[in-house]
Amino acid sequence: MDEIERLRIAMEAAAEALDFEEARRLRDQLSLLRGGASPAEAKAADTSDLIRQQPGAMGLGSSQQRMTPPPGWQKPKKPDPMTRGTRRGQTRT
Repeated sequence: MDEIERLRIAMEAAAEALDFEEARRLRDQLSLLRGGASPAEAKAADTSDLIRQQPGAMGLGSSQQRMTPPPGWQKPKKPDPMTRGTRRGQTRT
């Protein structure tokens, strides 16, 4: 039995046993093997931080589905909408 078939059977068994983390790990190893990686490389690869992209959830030329602000970033204050009657450089009191 080749490595791909063995991993596929193990992945299905893990999914039936409701061990979805193990099934995900085996699925990712299968993907790597089908992509041309050796069995040793597929086993050693850490794919825990990879997220599968959702179809239609991103624009062209982007590898991120949603923009996430950097840690510690805060929204700026909204500007004062009552600026029509003031001269440039003056602030409303």
